[in-house]
This record gives sequence, structure tokens and C-alpha cells, in this order.
Amino acid sequence: MWMFIGLISFLACITFTVIAIVSTAKKNGKAKKQFVISAALFVIFIIAVASDPGTTVDNADSKDDQSATEVTAVATDDVKKDEQEKKENEEKAKLEAEKKAKEEAEKKAKEEAEKKAKEESVPREHKAALKKAELYAQTMYMSKAGIYDQLTSEYGENFPPAAAQYAIDNIESDWKENALKKAQQYAETMSMSDSAIYDQLISEYGEKFTKKEAQYAIDNLE
Repeated sequence: MWMFIGLISFLACITFTVIAIVSTAKKNGKAKKQFVISAALFVIFIIAVASDPGTTVDNADSKDDQSATEVTAVATDDVKKDEQEKKENEEKAKLEAEKKAKEEAEKKAKEEAEKKAKEESVPREHKAALKKAELYAQTMYMSKAGIYDQLTSEYGENFPPAAAQYAIDNIESDWKENALKKAQQYAETMSMSDSAIYDQLISEYGEKFTKKEAQYAIDNLE
């Protein structure tokens, strides 16, 4: 509305100015009056333009739009930054996992190579003693000391002490379970008492199990 009034005032101002110029030569007093009216109309036009709420609203809307654009831009930058950081972390984790897997593979390969080299450096007689010791442990349930004596005995396997010791150092067996199985054999085939079985298990002339292994056998004997 104010814009409409200002426009009317502006057109009227121009009209009165033109009339005043034309009438100047005829009547100076009337010309002054027309100039005054033109000036007043011009002032009204200026006020109307300055007071136009549409202009103010447009300016406010423009500022709001600019602020919203800035906020959106900042939010977009934050999202991009988070995505970039997430991507970098994923890449870092991937590289670390690959590095760890490579190190583990290299370590395993090195251990296998060392093991193979060590096995290749073992004399044939040592390997044979180990296989014979495993046979005694798995089928006859002998003790560690009993196997060593059997390996080195001139009436047994007659291996040199070094080969027999290599076999004892590298054999893998549950000696407590061996003692229990040997105790069960004595109990089932010879009907021996627990005390007699225990003495036979630890005797240096018998099975040569340790006292701890023999006690385990007696405690678990059915």
C-alpha cells in the first residue's frame, strides 16, 4: 500500500514540477506554490519508499535465506569432515590389520623354516630313538624313565645315550595317564591291591613312574 501511495506521489510530483516550469514565466507566485506542492509530494514518496514493509520483509527474508544457506553450508562441511575422518580411520584399521597379518605370516613361515632346518640337522639315529620312544609310550604306557632305560639298554634298543635323551626331551605324552593305564592293567590282570600297585609303579625295578604320577593313578583307579 505504501509503495502504491509513493508511486502516485512521485507521478504527481513530476506533473506539478512540469506545470510549475511552464507557468513560471506567467505567474511567479503560482509557480512557487506548485514547487512547494511538488516538494511535499516528493517527501511523501521518499517516506513511502522508506516505510514499505515489503522492502523490509524482503531484506529480512534475504538475511534469513543467507543465514540458512550459511548454516546448511556449515552442516554440509561437518558431514563431509566426519565422512572423511571415518574413511581415514577405516583405511588406517585396514592397513594395521594387513600389517599384523603379514607379520604373523612371516613369523609362522620363519618358525616353520627353523623347525624344518632343525629337523634336517637331527641325526637319523636320534629320530629313530624318538619314534621308538613314542611307540613305547603309546602302546605299552611306559614311564619316561622306563623308556629311557629301554632305549639305552644293551638288552633293549641299545641306542646311544645322546639319542635316547633327544627322544625323551622331544616326546609328547601324558605320563599321569600312562601311570593310570598301567595301574589298571595290574588291577585287572593281576588283581593287585592299591598299595602293591603304587609300589610297582614307583619301583626302580618296576615301572619307574614318579610318586606324583603313581598317586594320580591310584586316586583315579576304578
